[in-house]
Amino acid sequence: MVRISDDPHRFDEGSTLQRADGTILTVESSRSHGERLLVKFLGIDGRDNAEILRGPLFVSPSALRSLEEGEFWHHELIGMTAVASDGSALGTVTEVVPGAAQDLLALDTPAGPRLVPLVSEIVGDVDRDERTVTLHPPDGLLD
Repeated sequence: MVRISDDPHRFDEGSTLQRADGTILTVESSRSHGERLLVKFLGIDGRDNAEILRGPLFVSPSALRSLEEGEFWHHELIGMTAVASDGSALGTVTEVVPGAAQDLLALDTPAGPRLVPLVSEIVGDVDRDERTVTLHPPDGLLD
């Protein structure tokens, strides 16, 4: 499931989204309201009923756009083994943390939790088949 969408039509009338509990919601309408997007779902009337639905919404894998070479979805990284360029294990990706300048990979390492900037200078190859992400961390980053 995806938590963040770069599809500008994700909330168009008729689009479907899924809650973590499996409930499918169909967009009846949506509009901008300042910095926010107001979304009305079919069958959900009144603010109290809408408040009950507050929380993350997801799309099905079939609704995801095709990725370009070198692109990946954040959810794909979670659970991957972070390895050094020599193949030695560095830790496990536990989360992708949104950041102001760039996102961060949260790693569970033998030295404890670490945050690694998700930038091409540090994060190299992402191998979906092997479930590994190759890191080139600067000295001291994972100490």
